[in-house]
Amino acid sequence: MEFKDYYKIMGVARDASQDEIKRAYRTLARKYHPDVSKDPDAEIRFKELGEANAVLKDLEKRAAYDQLGSNWKAGQDFRPPPDWNAGFEFSGDGAQGSSAGDASDFFESLFGRAFDGGARRQQAAHAHGEDHHAKVMIALEDAYIGATRTITLRTPEADAQGRVTMRQHKLNVTIPRGVHAGQHIRLSGQGAPGLGQGKAGDLYLEVEFQPHAFYRVEKRDVYLDLPIAPWEAALGATITVPTPNGKIELKIPVASAAGSKLRLKGRGIPGATAGDFYAVMQIVVPPAENEALAAVYRNMAEQFKSFNPRTKLGV
Repeated sequence: MEFKDYYKIMGVARDASQDEIKRAYRTLARKYHPDVSKDPDAEIRFKELGEANAVLKDLEKRAAYDQLGSNWKAGQDFRPPPDWNAGFEFSGDGAQGSSAGDASDFFESLFGRAFDGGARRQQAAHAHGEDHHAKVMIALEDAYIGATRTITLRTPEADAQGRVTMRQHKLNVTIPRGVHAGQHIRLSGQGAPGLGQGKAGDLYLEVEFQPHAFYRVEKRDVYLDLPIAPWEAALGATITVPTPNGKIELKIPVASAAGSKLRLKGRGIPGATAGDFYAVMQIVVPPAENEALAAVYRNMAEQFKSFNPRTKLGV
């Protein structure tokens, strides 16, 4: 998927005001409208302009897009980082939808599940305050025991010159034990203020886990690639293993193969039905750093000369 530089498409600077973006779109839309332009690429350019305008004219979409940074180049291979929009507070109901019509894969990868400006405008006349949404990244360990954390959210605003600025605010959030990725934490009354005597909306925090040096998560199950020595795999052993809930003693069976899994039932993310913890065996071969250690390997080769690890390959 190719990165799209919406500022380049619109021919404006990254710090352009909302009025400058509006004027640029009107000028270019007239120039490349398929009904009047003789440019052979007019239809493609017109569609690109519509998509760029759908992002840059909207404060929330523009601010979110800007979080990707300015180092990307048009046409560069692109995959959105999993935390690209973490901590960004947006309005609307988070439903599927976009105002860009036949949007590109790039647009859908960023905005296909949120930032529905139409929903926001339709709710503006209601007395009840609008709900807000944000993605937050939490530590996996917090899901095991629960925690109270201070998080910082960013909300886009337009300054007096019509340029986008970000307002930051902090919240103390209780992370419940057993929360899982994709789950929402509801903060009552923390959304947009109501009109008149209307109640404020709620703020919904979508939980994602921060990348971890040891573990990976699938639903409520947690996986650890566990390094073991060849003799531990061959002879069996009892070793100390880290888990998100503390260290445990784990028995390695005799003749454990690389890639085999040891399942610890119920030691994944807690819940009504707790997940499991899986230790995936990864055999680590020590280096022959000196002649004495090399001799050990040569002796092993002699002792196991009838062993062919490639038998299954037919060689």
